[in-house]
Amino acid sequence: MTSQPTATPAHPVLHVPPASPAVAAAYFGASLAFHADVSDVAAAFASDGDPGFVLLDSRSTESWDQGHVPGAVHLPTALAAEQARNLLDPAVPVVTYCWGPGCNGATRAALALAELGYRVKEMLGGFEYWVREGFEFETWEGRGRRDADPLTAPVDSDDCGC
Repeated sequence: MTSQPTATPAHPVLHVPPASPAVAAAYFGASLAFHADVSDVAAAFASDGDPGFVLLDSRSTESWDQGHVPGAVHLPTALAAEQARNLLDPAVPVVTYCWGPGCNGATRAALALAELGYRVKEMLGGFEYWVREGFEFETWEGRGRRDADPLTAPVDSDDCGC
C-alpha cells in the first residue's frame, strides 16, 4: 500500500500553495518595476554620468541630518504632494527611500509622487541597508562610511552574485 499525500501540508509555508509559474513570473516581473536594490542604486551613482533617476530621501529633516545618501534630494513624505513640483522634474524617474524595511514612508512618498504623475520606484532596505552595505553616507558633520555588515553584503567581493 502506498501512502497518499495529505490535503494540508504539514508546514505553514505551504498552507497556501505557491502561485503557478505564469502568475509568479507576472508578480516578480512587476515587482522589479516598483523596487530598486541598494547596491544597484549605489552602482548607478558611482558610474560616470547621470544615473537616469533622482534619489529622494522621504524622512524628516532631523533624520536627514542624522545621515543620508550623498546626492539624494530631501523631501519629507508629508510634504511630497505639495512640494514635489518645485523639486523634481516630472520627466525624470524618482527612487524613494526612508529608514529601512520596517518603515513605509518611502512607499507613501512613492504613492504621492505616482498620484502626481511621476514614474517612481522604492529603494529596498532604505537608508539602513545603504549604511549596512558599506556605502558612503553624509551627515550634518560630513561624510562617513562603515564597514559592510557581513550578514547583508559580500565582504570579499563587489558583487553578491545575484
